[in-house]
Amino acid sequence: MAKPRIFVSSTYYDLKFVRADLERFIRDLGFDPVMFERGHIPYGSAKPLEDYCYKEIESCDILVCIIGGKFGSEAKESAHSITQKELRTAIELSKQIYIFAEKAVLAEFRTYQRNKEAKVNWAAADDVRIYKFIDEVYALPIGNPVFPFETSADITILLQEQWAGLFQRLLLESAHQKEVRLVSDLNTTVATLNQLVTFLTEDKKNSDSAIRQILQASHPIFGEIKKLLQVQYRVFFTNLTELTQWLSARGFKEDIVPVENEFYEWSNEKEKRRFLVHEDVFEESGRLRTITPEEWKKGLVQVEKISDPPPPEGDDVPF
Repeated sequence: MAKPRIFVSSTYYDLKFVRADLERFIRDLGFDPVMFERGHIPYGSAKPLEDYCYKEIESCDILVCIIGGKFGSEAKESAHSITQKELRTAIELSKQIYIFAEKAVLAEFRTYQRNKEAKVNWAAADDVRIYKFIDEVYALPIGNPVFPFETSADITILLQEQWAGLFQRLLLESAHQKEVRLVSDLNTTVATLNQLVTFLTEDKKNSDSAIRQILQASHPIFGEIKKLLQVQYRVFFTNLTELTQWLSARGFKEDIVPVENEFYEWSNEKEKRRFLVHEDVFEESGRLRTITPEEWKKGLVQVEKISDPPPPEGDDVPF
């Protein structure tokens, strides 16, 4: 079973007891600690030893960096220490990072921030480059807080809380993945249906009645009628006669309109409303024409109010 690999980066001689406690803590959690003093890093003969430390970080999941008062060994071709270079490598690889610094070092770092140009013999650190590096860490554009510690217990307690939170966040993200996949599947289905409608529209002259039924079932006129007449149930018809029958059941009577009129009309005297449908919606035979949502135009279906006729001229108005 795969286990998280935790790379522990720090100077050794001044922090070896902290490193030992941290190793036991990581093992007790069931994780794999990566410690150079335990032979966990496979060294080769082709490169300097420190290069293999940087290379091993690539295969680790988390880096725990502990900053003490000792600068440690200087990295080759760099003014930084090997520990600092390990942290830089983890940042470049976008690894999960936890940085700890001794409380005395952090306290004196505040003084350094106000006296960067001054020549001072620092008490908590043996090299001013330690403070310069902490300053660089705080200046990073991503969030890498530096946690103070006095004992190894301070580190293990905070790591336990942080990793518990990391695990809980992972569970939430895993649960949300189902929702993300569902939305993705729905989007794919909608895109497929849109392509199907487009294809069927281009081939709508096909005499296959099954294709025509599929297109007519999603005809945009049904939704337009439901909205204009405030109908709560499904609307469906296949020709002008069926529409007239449906409207008649709702109190609309067919109007006799002039030949040159482009609309079919039905009136409801009780509700004082007139319902109009453009002749382009139907074929000459009266059958509902196949129209896609992209082809549908506003105004093909309308609802108008019927005004009361004006009183005859000359009638006396009683008082």
